[in-house]
Amino acid sequence: MNFKKIIMSAVLLAGCFTASAQQEAATKEVFNPHWFVQAQMGGQYTLGEVCFGDLLSGNAQIAGGYKFTPVWALRLAVGGWQSKGGTDLSYLPGFGVDTWKYNYIAPTVDVSCNLTNWILGYNPKRIVDAGLLAGIGVNVGWNNDEAAALQQKIGQSTLQDPAHYMSLLWTGTTARVVGKFGAFVDFHVSRRVDIGLEVNCNTLKDSYNSKDANNGDWYFNALAGVKINIGKVSKTVPVVKTEPVIVEKIVEKIVEKPVEKIVYKEPEAPKRETLRRDIFFNIRGSQVSKTEMPKVEDVVAYLNKYPEAKVSITGYADKGTGNPKINVGYAQKRAQMVADLLTKKFGISSSRITVDSKGDTVQPYEQNDLNRVSICIAE
Repeated sequence: MNFKKIIMSAVLLAGCFTASAQQEAATKEVFNPHWFVQAQMGGQYTLGEVCFGDLLSGNAQIAGGYKFTPVWALRLAVGGWQSKGGTDLSYLPGFGVDTWKYNYIAPTVDVSCNLTNWILGYNPKRIVDAGLLAGIGVNVGWNNDEAAALQQKIGQSTLQDPAHYMSLLWTGTTARVVGKFGAFVDFHVSRRVDIGLEVNCNTLKDSYNSKDANNGDWYFNALAGVKINIGKVSKTVPVVKTEPVIVEKIVEKIVEKPVEKIVYKEPEAPKRETLRRDIFFNIRGSQVSKTEMPKVEDVVAYLNKYPEAKVSITGYADKGTGNPKINVGYAQKRAQMVADLLTKKFGISSSRITVDSKGDTVQPYEQNDLNRVSICIAE
């Protein structure tokens, strides 16, 4: 084989090539602020000087609130039912372990902190979350008749032990400031339903159990219940990753011997690559948002750069919304809206544009919300 022919063949294979920026479409699920309601039942222990079991009573709580972020939430909680007090006079004739009960209701404003999301980050597929809470409110107590009856009994006896007199006895209806702090664990049954456990400690001034102990009174609640999340707890957003543009040019020079003739090979024109842009729409929407408009402008720039190029625009709708008849219309409007922008705003000839609609019969994305889209392919 002629050496010159070998060299010329190699030259024909050499040239100039361009690597364009590549766009990889991806999605991620992010937290969406939302309301919630909560109902809980459980038990209460009111701190006192008698056996633990003698001071147990029932407790219930309802609440409603708003989750502002994956970490922070605010709620209005209304708890109450019954508290107990007690004293042990069994070492005296005619007396024993005496307890009394009284009713209360305690609305509080609570702030909660989801420690799991704070430390590990938000994950909508996580099964268990745990956190802390703190609040302040008012405890309104009433029906303290049993304590009043015991005080009268003590007063009529020969007992001379002032420590067991209920010198802070209250009657009627009495309101006191209450502080709350506690912890919670939520088990996510579904996106909307949580089964939760909560333990909270509540502190009030010394008169709550009618006895003077020279320190604040306490009661502790252990509750279990259900939480219902209202609205969307998360949303899916597209993420676009852009790789850097790499441009490389190669010029081959061949010198023939012995003539020493220099031969230059003109670089071939770069091949025109197909351009695809996916333009996403809001639910039941057909207007191109400001955030999606740069994609339309990419298509315009491509068509202006290559006057012989054409673009096909195909509209889609998601199956999760509406019905097939309605979705055909949404898909057609989305495709036509992009076409109208190209012709009316950017002056692209309609002869270079093909419009099609697939309704919800074709779903280009696995994620339902991303199928509210017009896919533009220019080539």
